[in-house]
Amino acid sequence: MLPEQFLDRMKEMLGEEFPAFLESYEKDRYQALRLNGLKKSESGENALDILSALFHLEKVEWAENGYYYQKEDQPGKHPFHEAGVYYIQEPSAMAPVEQLQVMPGERVLDLCASPGGKSTQIASKLQGEGWLLCNEIHPVRAKNLSENIERMGIWNACVTNETPEKLASVFPVYFDKILVDAPCSGEGMFRKNEDAVFEWSLENVANCAAKQAEILDCAAQMLKPGGRLVYSTCTFSPQENEESISKFLERHPEFSLEKQKRLYPHQIKGEGHFLAVLNKSGERVEEYVAATGLSAGLSKKDIGVWTEFEKDTLKQPVQEIFAPSKFLAFGENLYLVPEFLPGLKGLKVLRPGLHLGTEKKNRFEPAHALALALSGKEVRYSCALKQEERLVADYLNGMTFPMEGEKGWYIISVNGFSLGWGKLAGNIMKNHYPKGLRKP
Repeated sequence: MLPEQFLDRMKEMLGEEFPAFLESYEKDRYQALRLNGLKKSESGENALDILSALFHLEKVEWAENGYYYQKEDQPGKHPFHEAGVYYIQEPSAMAPVEQLQVMPGERVLDLCASPGGKSTQIASKLQGEGWLLCNEIHPVRAKNLSENIERMGIWNACVTNETPEKLASVFPVYFDKILVDAPCSGEGMFRKNEDAVFEWSLENVANCAAKQAEILDCAAQMLKPGGRLVYSTCTFSPQENEESISKFLERHPEFSLEKQKRLYPHQIKGEGHFLAVLNKSGERVEEYVAATGLSAGLSKKDIGVWTEFEKDTLKQPVQEIFAPSKFLAFGENLYLVPEFLPGLKGLKVLRPGLHLGTEKKNRFEPAHALALALSGKEVRYSCALKQEERLVADYLNGMTFPMEGEKGWYIISVNGFSLGWGKLAGNIMKNHYPKGLRKP
């Protein structure tokens, strides 16, 4: 069912390799997961050791924390998935971020970020230091992106729903590293996604190439001298790959091409991908000046209800756990954000940072995001469950359960990985797992 014009072009491109390429479409696709480097088990158990006993794992050679799994493993149905212990990600899609060479403390932009696989991979490499801006132009997809940022326990990421042009006007010459995982004709995903086959046309290829040029030009404005830009697609089209890069370099002589690479499904254990690594000339500078300046943090008197909750629930101030940081209010919602967070006024922001919770009638109700960002070691009370216990499924279903202990807010964890909040009162653990996430 592959488009005839697509096959003609691939035959011309691949020559004697074309039969092997065609044969790859008759085979099952490879499936993989990537361990979340931000998730630490309260018990000290190594996540890889735990997962190796559960799933049939094999290393993805080009990804630091990437592992193939088998069909029968079904990691998406395991409670570790809800705890953000790993992200299910197509193996080839892990390659671009490895080439971005992200270092802790840097300012990084993922310009076309949904559903969040590459953003969460970047965040893992930042190790809670620096700042990540994840942007997605489509509102529904931006919501999915925000949910994945939350699930993986990331505190220093901001999610926006903006055009590249708008971001370029706010963040000129601002980022150390930029990833442009560009919207494309999706040829590399034909084996994974049948809809991509029916949506394909030569006209769409040309339209994608034009849109990619606009996005790349915006990215060029936002990258600092000495910065690194990685461009990637999941298509085989030269018009969207090598030609897009060649034309970009003509328009931007301050950039040079370090490498470009194609991933073919008949050569590797993964789907089709393309990536190019571009460097911007000039001396690297350390100043970070957004057009909006810095966001204004809250004073201590503005967070009084939080202060009481923090004292009763956490073993140490949240600003010591996640630092350097400041508080930010969005309506009744309280967030913790990096100290150097730029002003966000005028931008469509879904998540400025770590959602701490909401003030409700002079009491503070913690957010699910906060539970996923913390470990049981950082709270006064925790309820440690094991993966095989029935209580884990009951908790994810929204059920209460009996328990003895001090009254207050508890982190509910599975094998030491936080799942969410519970509140103990009268020897009953009240369930605060979000209703929208509960399993039927």
